[in-house]
Amino acid sequence: MNRALLTIILLVVSNVFMTFAWYGNLKLQQMKLITDWPLFAIILLSWGLALFEYCAMIPANRIGSAINGGPFNLMQLKIIQEVISLTVFTVIVATVFKGEPIRWNNIVSFLLMIAAVFFAFLKSE
Repeated sequence: MNRALLTIILLVVSNVFMTFAWYGNLKLQQMKLITDWPLFAIILLSWGLALFEYCAMIPANRIGSAINGGPFNLMQLKIIQEVISLTVFTVIVATVFKGEPIRWNNIVSFLLMIAAVFFAFLKSE
């Protein structure tokens, strides 16, 4: 498989786990499944999910990094990760957290992130 494509797939998987590790507890609370859990238990649950995030993020960075023969420099990797993070987050908010509105300024912010990817890949020399 192409290293760039594999990197992107792993970043998407990583960001799905990351989004649920960071925000999934809010959905579980909203569903009244963990309303009486102590904070340390919620943190442990999130850490458990974050483990799977790291199991995809670290290989994605190693495979995609030009340091290891991959197609992306570190700045490009980070900007790609941020756009994927925002995309995954937006999809999850729209599908899981129904009722959280996506406003025009959120869309403009997203478009500016896409522009950041464009500029990150421009040859500057």
